[in-house]
Amino acid sequence: MMKAKSIKGSSTDEIKTALLQSMVDGFTPTLAIVFVSIKQDLNAICKLLDDTGIRIFGATTNGEFIDNTTEKESAAIMLLDMNPAYFSIQFEEFPNKNYREVAAATAKKALEQFSNPALLLSGSHLETDAEQLLFGFEDIIGKQVNIYGCMAGDDFTFSEQIVFTNGKATKQGMVVLALDENKIKISGRATCGWKPMGTARMVTKSVGNHVYTVDDAPVLDLTAKFGGLLNLSPDNSFSMELATLFPLQLQREVGDPVMRPGLLIDWTDHSFYCSGSVPQGSKVRFSLPPDFDVVEKVIQGCEDLKATEMPEADALIVFSCGGRLVALGPLISDEIEGMRKVWDVPMVGMFSNAELARATGGNLEMHNLTTCCVVLKEK
Repeated sequence: MMKAKSIKGSSTDEIKTALLQSMVDGFTPTLAIVFVSIKQDLNAICKLLDDTGIRIFGATTNGEFIDNTTEKESAAIMLLDMNPAYFSIQFEEFPNKNYREVAAATAKKALEQFSNPALLLSGSHLETDAEQLLFGFEDIIGKQVNIYGCMAGDDFTFSEQIVFTNGKATKQGMVVLALDENKIKISGRATCGWKPMGTARMVTKSVGNHVYTVDDAPVLDLTAKFGGLLNLSPDNSFSMELATLFPLQLQREVGDPVMRPGLLIDWTDHSFYCSGSVPQGSKVRFSLPPDFDVVEKVIQGCEDLKATEMPEADALIVFSCGGRLVALGPLISDEIEGMRKVWDVPMVGMFSNAELARATGGNLEMHNLTTCCVVLKEK
């Protein structure tokens, strides 16, 4: 049976002590899921793990946790003694922004190793189109492919995000953990919980993730109207509130809607850039600010997953949107503890810039303001 242990620390020395302590009983980890602040000494932490013979899947964060205490500017690490024959790690960069091609090439390598690969994925750079990465994996492995992951964070500075593995790191690339799904069962659930408001409306002008008008009115003005945000101006932009409290909810043909918060406002025409694409002609709804129900929905999502797919687990990995930390405040601890209690196994988690998972009842998507819980179990 696979064993997992979670450790954390706010310095390389603390991590070293925790790592050595974890191995006192003969535990010999082969794989580390590493979530770390850009303020930490990334190279030193990686060298420490590398010197111990541990393979690394790593990303920088907007905060990290191994229990219900959320940390910042620290490192949180899950150590697993997974059979090395059951996993591999790939590291790719995409300076040419050819996301789909790079992902497809990575998927081919995974298929050469495992007949039934499942993937954990983390990407870096704010411009990266994570949906194109997902399409690249689907092109090769098929629509049914099991992928979970996130876009790396940077303590909310929106300056540079890093993904890394042994001896390699990049500000514009991805790290991919391929698992042999014939040996390791992996399942996950992406839940948001923001309630929609009003009727569905038409996106009348957009290009990619740049939304200009909804029902022929500037999207910023409509969002402000629905959210009761008065006197919006460049000096008083409420940009964090706009993104975290009042995201657009992009309606899908099947499955739950996906959140598309406005992250960057263009004041010349009151348009904004969302975290992911919002196709012209698509339908959106506005959102109500979150309340207590949001936390309950996430915990319920985990309970459903346990009841229907994963009655037992060896480890729990959580990718939670940085926007949830901002919007929910102290409630986020209740959410994390509620998830941990469902399986009561070692956990590691981070606050990300975007979450990658299958929408409930739907397709692989890039999400925002969403919590994606991923459980692993050796078969």
